[in-house]
Amino acid sequence: MTRDRGGGGLDFADWYCGAYPTVCRALRLAAGDVGLGEEVAAEAFARALVDWRKVSRLASPAGWVYGVGLNELRHTRRRLVLEQRYVARQRAENADPPSAPDDQLWRAVARLAPRARTAVALRYVADLPEAEIAEIMGVARGTVAATLSSARKQLALQLAPVPERTDR
Repeated sequence: MTRDRGGGGLDFADWYCGAYPTVCRALRLAAGDVGLGEEVAAEAFARALVDWRKVSRLASPAGWVYGVGLNELRHTRRRLVLEQRYVARQRAENADPPSAPDDQLWRAVARLAPRARTAVALRYVADLPEAEIAEIMGVARGTVAATLSSARKQLALQLAPVPERTDR
């Protein structure tokens, strides 16, 4: 990646082109909704651009973007809950649940609790180490390890083949 002439950090455009696909995939999975994940990824990258002189000097600019994206996701979810409560009080129909990817594995991941889904996205899509995931999520490394272990067990149960029944 190239350096910019102004601040001595990475060039934003080059870094963005390399980081965006993985960050966006991870945030879409963490959100459980493609549109919402893309929205929070775009917001996080926009904030990175605004603060690029500072962000480019961090050990992990992508980690900073993941953190901002996850914070935006939490904020958006809180706002959506309030909106849904208002709509329910008005006796309007509730919004459809978030859509999940068609693949069986990703549908199973989408059914995980938000913390587990986020940890899975950051570990297996973004390929981040547990220590960095812990920092981004604001939890202990052991919590990340336990969350991932629990998520793998839940996924194994959901994806286990159903044994054929033989009536004799």
